[in-house]
Amino acid sequence: MAKLIKAPPKFGHSEWTYSNHSNYDSAEKQRASSEKLRAESDRLVEETEEMAKRTQRDVNKKFEQRIDDVNFWKSELDRKLLDCKAEIDLLLSYQTRLENALEACKEPLEIVNRCLQMRENRVAIDLVHDDVEKNLLKEREVIQGVMALLHKTLEQTTEQIRIMRSKRYKLEKDLNDKFSALNIDEDCRDCRDDNPNLTFKPSAAKIEANSVTPVDWETFSNENILKAERDRKNAVDLRAVIDSILNTTANDMQKQVDDTDLAFDKRIRETKDTKSKLENHLGKVHGEIQEMEKNLQKLERAIGDKMGPMKLSQTRLDARTNRPNVELCRDPVQYRLINEVAEIETNVQKLQETHAQADSNLKGLIRNQLNLEEDIDVKSKSLFIDEKECMGLRES
Repeated sequence: MAKLIKAPPKFGHSEWTYSNHSNYDSAEKQRASSEKLRAESDRLVEETEEMAKRTQRDVNKKFEQRIDDVNFWKSELDRKLLDCKAEIDLLLSYQTRLENALEACKEPLEIVNRCLQMRENRVAIDLVHDDVEKNLLKEREVIQGVMALLHKTLEQTTEQIRIMRSKRYKLEKDLNDKFSALNIDEDCRDCRDDNPNLTFKPSAAKIEANSVTPVDWETFSNENILKAERDRKNAVDLRAVIDSILNTTANDMQKQVDDTDLAFDKRIRETKDTKSKLENHLGKVHGEIQEMEKNLQKLERAIGDKMGPMKLSQTRLDARTNRPNVELCRDPVQYRLINEVAEIETNVQKLQETHAQADSNLKGLIRNQLNLEEDIDVKSKSLFIDEKECMGLRES
């Protein structure tokens, strides 16, 4: 047992001194290193704290700049959206005007067609291709041309409204996206370190694959605004064209209506004047027929009046044939009686020929009377069609 226990070794004074110095130097170095590390730690803590605050200030500044940019484009989009909506409302009102104008053309077209149809009921010589008919055909052509132009313009307006609504949709979508992004960025800007809802999200520190560059972002909204403005200007130009078309077509139609009405007035005056002349002439023919009938009666009486003298002469001649013997003489009496018979026969023949001529003339007068009465009836019917039916319909 005594062999297992050894006495501790003894060192020399120099070793003791060296050990003490070594421990002192080691402790001093460790203390200095620790002191340096503490100073470095304090510096690093202050530096990282300042860097974190500076970074947060820079991030917040970037948020402010970003929010300002989003607000700017949001206000631009909002202003353009208001312009777009106002233009759509104007286009809708112009669309209604075009629809009303197109609908308003149907009645005049129907009236023109009815006038043309009614004038087909004219008869005889009055069924003429006159200026009225020419103007009615031209009026129908003008109205049909106006309706075709209005229909085409209406289609263009409907298409422009569709385009403007498409631009409105894109602006609204862009605005909604801006509004959502603005809310997110404002929440992020206002968020602080002491927010109790903060959590670690290590996977969030990345660039999304479907993200765009700031230039692309600005270009997208700028193109939306430029395209919307371009289409809005197109809509403004289209509205100006519509105003011009409505004004021009209305003037063209009114001018042709006035020309047709003038042709109607002229034709009616002409027909009335002709009818009046025919009626005056008919009165004269009536008077002449009455006179001719009296003349025929006078001729018949004259012929009848010659029958007595004829009978007398022929009776005397017949009686003188009974003179006896030498008394049957060709004396002046005999010759004069013979001449008297011949004279009476000649006069009767002349009277009969004159009677035949007068009778033929009377028949001609009666035929002319019938023709005049028929023509007057034709004119009356034409006047009724033009003045009462057509003009009455047009004035309504």
